[in-house]
Amino acid sequence: MPLVSPSPLLVESSVGAKSVLGKAIWIEGGTRSGKTDGLVAQFCQWLDDRVVVGKHSHQNSKILVLAGNDDSKRDIGDRLIGKTQGKYPISTKTTIGFIQEEVLLFYPLLIQELKLPAYIPLRLRPETEQDLATKLWQPAIERLNWREIAPSEYRFVRRVLDLLQLAAYSCTPLADLPEILTQGFGAGEDSDIYQCVESLAAEWRDWCLDRGLLTYGIMTELYWRHLLPHPEYQRRLRDRYWVVLADDVDDYPAIGRQICEFLLDAGVWGAFSYNPDGMVRLGLSADPDYLLGLKSRCQPVIYLDSIDSNLFVDRNSSIEAIVQAVINPGNVPPLPNSIRAIETRTRGEMLKVTALKAIELITSGKVAPGEIAIIAPGLDAVSRSTITDIFTQHQIPIASLNAQLPLNSDPGVRALLTLMALTYPNLGQLTSRDEIADLLVTLSPIYPPTNSTVISSPLLKESKIQNPKSKIQLTSIDPVRAGLLADYCYAPSLSQPRLLLYTNFPRWDRLGASATRAYDRILAWVERVQQQQPSPLNLLTDAIGYFFQQGSYLPFDRLSALRELMETAQHYWQVAERTHTTAEYLESAHQITAQFILLLRQGTITANPYPVSQLQPQHQAVTLSNIFQYRASKRSHPYHFWLDVGSPLWAEGGAATLYGANLLLKANAGKIWTEADTQTSNEQRLERILRDLLARANDRLYLCNSDLATNGQEQVGALLTLVNGVTNLGDV
Repeated sequence: MPLVSPSPLLVESSVGAKSVLGKAIWIEGGTRSGKTDGLVAQFCQWLDDRVVVGKHSHQNSKILVLAGNDDSKRDIGDRLIGKTQGKYPISTKTTIGFIQEEVLLFYPLLIQELKLPAYIPLRLRPETEQDLATKLWQPAIERLNWREIAPSEYRFVRRVLDLLQLAAYSCTPLADLPEILTQGFGAGEDSDIYQCVESLAAEWRDWCLDRGLLTYGIMTELYWRHLLPHPEYQRRLRDRYWVVLADDVDDYPAIGRQICEFLLDAGVWGAFSYNPDGMVRLGLSADPDYLLGLKSRCQPVIYLDSIDSNLFVDRNSSIEAIVQAVINPGNVPPLPNSIRAIETRTRGEMLKVTALKAIELITSGKVAPGEIAIIAPGLDAVSRSTITDIFTQHQIPIASLNAQLPLNSDPGVRALLTLMALTYPNLGQLTSRDEIADLLVTLSPIYPPTNSTVISSPLLKESKIQNPKSKIQLTSIDPVRAGLLADYCYAPSLSQPRLLLYTNFPRWDRLGASATRAYDRILAWVERVQQQQPSPLNLLTDAIGYFFQQGSYLPFDRLSALRELMETAQHYWQVAERTHTTAEYLESAHQITAQFILLLRQGTITANPYPVSQLQPQHQAVTLSNIFQYRASKRSHPYHFWLDVGSPLWAEGGAATLYGANLLLKANAGKIWTEADTQTSNEQRLERILRDLLARANDRLYLCNSDLATNGQEQVGALLTLVNGVTNLGDV
């Protein structure tokens, strides 16, 4: 994206100011209009004019930079450091990240204020939060009619935890939840269940605080109810920052406005950017209308126009015409030649044709892989695998954007979990012959002399890319030999399963020298750790070093999964020690290990740890993403392929909308939520999605549709209108 020239931005504004010297500046514009560059340019101008230095130039004062997500945080932080050459201390955070750090930093103050136990605070991961809350609430769940608000026990627990979090983000006391939910969902709902939701959430919060355990929701409630109003904290916060730059405030929760307003009241200079076509996190935690209230605190207000693109001759009018054609499909305007359609009968055929069309563009030399984005309203595992396999077969790199694949989907993780079940007593029910065969294949790799990722640290700390295209892993024990060894050389037992010598296989001479050496190596390690009985963390560390780092080569997906496994294991046993007495912990050590194995096999934990995902050269690969992740990443590409344009998922919130989120927006306080409100909300979301994505497609857009969905039903989504208006069908 080209840099915004600072001159017009800083000299003219909507109120006709000659220069921007106010204490609060508001920059508003659509997607890719230069808002982030405007914030950076504004700060640099303030430094040049010496209007914000003065008494705040001492070294203890920092620049607070807030962003909507981690990607935006890194982007604006890098830009500021580059422009200022690192001369000024910059603290770059997401709003929730800022709150988390403040609570952890001032937790002694909260202990004193709320008379909490003096624990070192430990933050719970979502999957651990779900597991512990389910156990805590089990007696209540058995007697409650929880099906009033959730289709399953798992979803009920998740929704109660989400409501606790949403209430905290919106600065709503838990005691107000029953009334808000009862009014919002109408008198037809059972109000008693909402009273139980509030009592369960309060019980969970108190139980966690008694043990020094913190979740995002609990930390946010501690912040807005107790920390932010505290005079001592307010004094320290005023002294720490002299400028606040808040990018994409349309993605902030309501608590973000309170933080910004406090800083402005304290005399801190501020600049804020807002995208009316953004609001990516609306329905998760964001309250963009409430954050828009900051606009009244700012003088001047600056409006930016979107940049030009080759997709439309008249970009803004064309985007608006397409949006109106989708919302009001009676009159479809002529679409430009840069918009093409790919139509097939079945969805599987559509995925194949779409991938082959992208490959055709790449092999023709007209387009580089990094210039293509494939975007879908939802990407299931089969679709993702189908598209990825086609590109891999043609040796074209493709990168899934924040794929969030289950950690157990990685063979290395599955093998390590099976090793744990083999090592500790009374875990035999967690192993099977199929899992043993999978283990033997995975733990007998043949490392190439050069390729893939070079690991320079024994604990997976650093890596360097050598050949990211190489993903083929050769093994000494192939699946056929592994199956034979599992059948003849695995002795199942509930108390202590064992691996036997390969000579137990009558035709062991047919296995080959390479396979028998690899098996002996695995058997020797298993027998050693069965005798030593190391702690689970030591066992995992030993196994990773022994089986995966001998050749010092790992592909990205394996490296990411192993790092996430170690982070998850360390966290899990920290929580186990905190929630059990010493006697209980020692007595139930193997049961805790069994629960850890089952937790990972459920597939609720994903592998996407920082900073491994940042090491992949995604700018050199085709981008595969769902709508939410692509919009949140703020990326743009010359070529877009939109999948399933006939699907109703384009207009529906789906997983991007939490239960009760609309009722906890400040503008909806006391409102009864109806089907008409849902329809209006979906239409507004679809409009924002279209404006945002069309602004991120530079040169060409392919609308990809199949007549039938995966379930065999005909596709009748809102975007089907556009497909019917396209005259160019998929030609290059």
